[in-house]
Amino acid sequence: MAPDPREERQLARLTFMRRVATGLLLAMTVVFVFARVYQGRYPALSYVTAFAEAAMIGALADWFAVTALFRHPLGLRIPHTAIIPSNKERIGENLGNFLEHNFMSYEVVHAELARFDFAGAAAHWLTQPANTSAVGRQMTDAVPTLLEMVNNKDAVRFLRDALSGSLEGVKLAPLLSRLLSVLVAGGQHTVLLERFLNMIASALDEHRPYIRQKVHEHSPRWVPKLIDEKFFERLMEGVQDTLDDIRSEDGTWRARFEHATDELIEKLATSPEYEEKLHALLKRSLGHPLFRRYVNQVWHGARGRLLADAASADSQLAKHLERSLQALGRALARNPAVQQRLNESICSFAAHAIVARREVLVALVRRVIRSWDADTVSRKFELHVGRDLQYIRINGTIVGGLVGLLLHALTMVFL
Repeated sequence: MAPDPREERQLARLTFMRRVATGLLLAMTVVFVFARVYQGRYPALSYVTAFAEAAMIGALADWFAVTALFRHPLGLRIPHTAIIPSNKERIGENLGNFLEHNFMSYEVVHAELARFDFAGAAAHWLTQPANTSAVGRQMTDAVPTLLEMVNNKDAVRFLRDALSGSLEGVKLAPLLSRLLSVLVAGGQHTVLLERFLNMIASALDEHRPYIRQKVHEHSPRWVPKLIDEKFFERLMEGVQDTLDDIRSEDGTWRARFEHATDELIEKLATSPEYEEKLHALLKRSLGHPLFRRYVNQVWHGARGRLLADAASADSQLAKHLERSLQALGRALARNPAVQQRLNESICSFAAHAIVARREVLVALVRRVIRSWDADTVSRKFELHVGRDLQYIRINGTIVGGLVGLLLHALTMVFL
């Protein structure tokens, strides 16, 4: 594995402070030897000797205590030394329990998450055109991959089943009744009737030769052609008069049409028979090969258009996504109440999710610590806290020296 730059920096700082603490111990040793040698000639040096001696004792005691946390001092297997590597399993267990009950409670996690304005940050981010453009383009670029993952047959079957399922529980007859009621209220049913009558009139006019031929073909041979012609003309005039009567608002046919429409609306709204007939018709239609081919064409057409648009530099889908994201960001930025509710929802959801899985996270910590060997555990702990522990050695040297100096002064005064 490549060396961790952070651990290298920690090791450098630890090494420096270790050298300072050790250097201070060596300095006190030199001072003690010098003062002890010249103490007979200069009695006042007894204070320096006392200070240096006590400082050495304090430094050595603290060195032993700090070293005993991580290893055996001088390699000697003295009882209750190398505390961290010897208790690796227990440390992992206790650390996991500490994290679980002090850092991963719902209250602690929720309070920490509540400090962040997730919705406000999202709103600000979405109002930046460069951000929404990049997201829209990335989402569009993902379309071909997503479509390649979808099997065409499965997609067609899904569309067909989804359409069938969505209509299965729908009451078709009452729905059609309400639709016809709306058309009648707006007079649109008469517009449809007029168009239908115009279509019939146009069809009759366009096919007059064909109708004339059929009349002649079905007439007895002994009937003169002149009479056939008159019968044809009378037939066409009768049909035209009927169409005109239906067009007339005061005509008999129009009254029958209005009555039939009202009756149909009433039966659609109340008759179970009509509902059964419509569902049977719908079921036959959805199972017809023509409908299957139509759904297949719809899917392949939509798929082709999506692929072509995604490949285009001027993708309409990307622009639509970009505009939608910007609109969402602006709407969110203008509504602090929505931001607050969204932040509360995010905090609650995230806190519940973390707390619900805290056992998994804690178990991970325990497994990782168990997987480390004793030297690794000792090294990692020392890298994180060893530098501060070297200050204990330095303080022990200074405080020990001051205490030794004080005791020596008291001895000289009172004894």
